[in-house]
Amino acid sequence: MNLPIKNIISILNANFEGNSDNAIFDNISIDSRSFQNNQKTLFFALVGTNHDAHLYIEELILKGVKNFVVTHVPEKLKDKANFIIVENTLVALQKFASYYRSLFHFPIIGITGSNGKTIVKEWLNFLLSPDYNIIRSPKSYNSQVGVPLSVISINENHNFGIFEAGISTINEMENLQEIIKPTIGILTNIGSAHDEGFADISQKIKEKLKLFSEVDVLILHKNKTIEVFLDPKIKTFTWSTTDKTAHVFFQKKTFNDYSVLNITHQNQCFKIKIPFIDEASVENSMHCILTMLYLNYDLNTIENRVSQLFPVEMRLKVKKGINNCTLIDDSYSSDFQSLKIALDFLENQKQHLKKTLILSDIFQSGLENDDLYSRVSQLIVSNKIGRVICIGETISKYKTKFPNATSFNLTEQFIEAFDTLEFANETILIKGSRHFEFEKIVSLLEEKTHETVLEINLNAISHNLNYYKSKLNPKTKLMVMVKAFGYGSGGFEIAKLLSHHKVDYLGVAFADEGIELRKQGIELPIMVLNPEMTSFQSIIQYKLEPEIYSIRGLKAFIKIAEQKQLISYPIHIKLNTGMNRLGFDTEMLPESISIVKKNKTIEIKSILSHLASSDVAADKDFTLKQIHDFEKDANFITQNLGIHPILHISNTSGISNFPQAQFDMVRLGIGLYGISNNETETKNLETVGTLKSVISQIRNIDAGESVGYSRKFMAEKPTKVATIPIGYADGISRAWGNGLGYVLINNQKASIIGSICMDMLMVDVTKINCFEGNEVILFGKNLSVSKIAQMTNTISYEILTSVSHRVKRVFYRE
Repeated sequence: MNLPIKNIISILNANFEGNSDNAIFDNISIDSRSFQNNQKTLFFALVGTNHDAHLYIEELILKGVKNFVVTHVPEKLKDKANFIIVENTLVALQKFASYYRSLFHFPIIGITGSNGKTIVKEWLNFLLSPDYNIIRSPKSYNSQVGVPLSVISINENHNFGIFEAGISTINEMENLQEIIKPTIGILTNIGSAHDEGFADISQKIKEKLKLFSEVDVLILHKNKTIEVFLDPKIKTFTWSTTDKTAHVFFQKKTFNDYSVLNITHQNQCFKIKIPFIDEASVENSMHCILTMLYLNYDLNTIENRVSQLFPVEMRLKVKKGINNCTLIDDSYSSDFQSLKIALDFLENQKQHLKKTLILSDIFQSGLENDDLYSRVSQLIVSNKIGRVICIGETISKYKTKFPNATSFNLTEQFIEAFDTLEFANETILIKGSRHFEFEKIVSLLEEKTHETVLEINLNAISHNLNYYKSKLNPKTKLMVMVKAFGYGSGGFEIAKLLSHHKVDYLGVAFADEGIELRKQGIELPIMVLNPEMTSFQSIIQYKLEPEIYSIRGLKAFIKIAEQKQLISYPIHIKLNTGMNRLGFDTEMLPESISIVKKNKTIEIKSILSHLASSDVAADKDFTLKQIHDFEKDANFITQNLGIHPILHISNTSGISNFPQAQFDMVRLGIGLYGISNNETETKNLETVGTLKSVISQIRNIDAGESVGYSRKFMAEKPTKVATIPIGYADGISRAWGNGLGYVLINNQKASIIGSICMDMLMVDVTKINCFEGNEVILFGKNLSVSKIAQMTNTISYEILTSVSHRVKRVFYRE
């Protein structure tokens, strides 16, 4: 891409204000944080419900960006850059992508459905890449924004495209069809994902089928429900396990860890082995097999390549590494577009000043090697990577282009030299093609802990944050609570994400939590809600802001502030309005006001209180009284002191149940982590944490045998027992044992039998087809924390915060 601004003005039917419409751009950006923004970037200032990229234009100009697509030119920035002015910047991005797509004429596969889109796309890329130079959607870029960004990545050397399209409601697919314009369509499984955006399943099917309005062929599972809505003009290529009128008919035989598909097509019968046994993988495999048949691949090639399919890792994962390192694991993918995404993710999640990139040969860029690795070099330099370790014969030839570079032709050579490379106190991005088996490198660098992990979905946190933001008045500020190690999810990582979302305040319980965030580079204002007077010195040292809840505490803090000769140091006054935990009572206010009046060392930054029962409908009158009392006492303080501090009382449930009490700021807590006491609201939130383990051992016991301490479980019949390496020392309540609780294995319930031990628990898997090493879900999307809390007579907070620090946290972005 190397286009002049003036061409885009006419394509977008836009107005222009600026210095030169002859300026050239060679890349598109929508992310103001990216280090890849430069003077040849065309930045689309997208506007959403809770964000407006126009706010970042001034800082982008300072970074060298000269060209913008906007809805208006911000104040004071006229003549500072080139502005293409449109009515809607997202529509403009889509319109540009549609134009750009029209410049290329080669086969393009468009994939949609509820499940399996990304897996089918990645498998097809693997299966077809020996014969084509493929451009595909990076990661799960299938949205109204992701699709245009994917298509804009096409270059003149590509000769095949694979793009996925995802929609969440009506009137979205027409836009994506216009951008992708697929010649081959694939409809994967239609499930319940995003059902809330459609009136019924019929509407959902009709919307998804709009992607295929102009395809040469549509590949799909033969299904009467789908066929009702299909345009008869669309040529189909179908498969089935039950309907022999399908173009391809097959039957499956399952073995321990693989399946054999007996396939019939055009009077030919053949067998294909796939390394999976689950139904979803079989379905995804069939879509790939039919695509290869349609493209006239011979059966030997199909059989050979399909047998090599592999599990697809769709996530960028943040892991704890050896020697205080942080790892970003993207070890199964190495292409130019996903490298750009991974480098941006690295910058968003870095925990150390020192940054290292371990990178393999890059395949399928559509670029000549000289051009490709020059561009890679530019990316690495712009992202300020301090060290690059190249692995692969091709990239090793270009190592002089990279800073502080070391090279190895093979992964095994890197492993042999591992002890000499000295990894410590750095963030390491590990990015390699599957061929290089970089999972071995991840294993070497990862801190060794047991096989239980708590996975934290950063996309879900962003989603939940934006959901609650949508409930706020435009001028209402937002504090987000990251106390108790981010409700068990990991304090720094969550704080880092919230910094990028530009929340107004972070809240912690104790000073040491805030100090740790400061040490790791968090610069947002941090309020300490339960400060001990012994921590006041440290609070000032690390520029934290204390909540003051007593006259004794007020006097103690002022004394230290005077000793340090501080001026207007921010403090927050806590009022007791009925929680009866901490805070100034009404009768204490005159004395506290007289103390503050005499002092210049402090400034009351905010006045707050805490709702005791905002989630209980029966206590509505009590909550309304708290709100009234807060407003009365806060007004008494502000009028007597002549100040205008931030007022805040609402917590998560207060945001939803008492919108009239937003005042100047609200405090978001448990809702950020996907938990609400309101069932309707819960449907709008996404699950953040998934606690996982594995099956350590499976054994069969006879009737009359027992399991666990004190023989609490006695088998009444032959029973298959699986042992899971997680126990009450990891945060699993003993109340969840002895038949009350269960785990999920292959999405089936396995009842916990016997007492939960310190480091393990046992489950009944008699009716479940499972093996040692299989994944076990302790809580997550299909086994909610709220449900466990309800059944064990506790609250969700306790379940989340009980997860021990010895359980490894893995942060990922979809």
